[in-house]
Amino acid sequence: MSGSNSNDNNNNKEEQQFHFVLVHGAGHGGWCWYKIRTLLEAAGHKVTCLDLKCSGIDPTDFNTVFTFADYNQPLTSFMSSLPPNHKVIVVGHSAGGKSVTDVIHKFADKVHIAIYVAAFMINIARRC
Repeated sequence: MSGSNSNDNNNNKEEQQFHFVLVHGAGHGGWCWYKIRTLLEAAGHKVTCLDLKCSGIDPTDFNTVFTFADYNQPLTSFMSSLPPNHKVIVVGHSAGGKSVTDVIHKFADKVHIAIYVAAFMINIARRC
């Protein structure tokens, strides 16, 4: 019976492992999540920290980014590349909240939870 409990505990541990996608705010890059990333990975989670266009180490010339879709392209490309049944926890800080909202609407089937950390939380369903 104790072997059964041990397996149950292992299964529960595996079920509690998530894939976090951390989205930086304005003037930052994926590097800003280094402490959180380290803690999440140490807890057994998968973590992806992307640099949006012209941010972090992304070499894109800001004069070539004309729309939010251009700016958010690394995140939307990443989300598009995920397998159909793969769900992520998307976390956005500051202006990264707009990116999170965009992902929720474009990839609802791939978002398990969205977390806004001192971030813009835009209601795009409501027109002003």
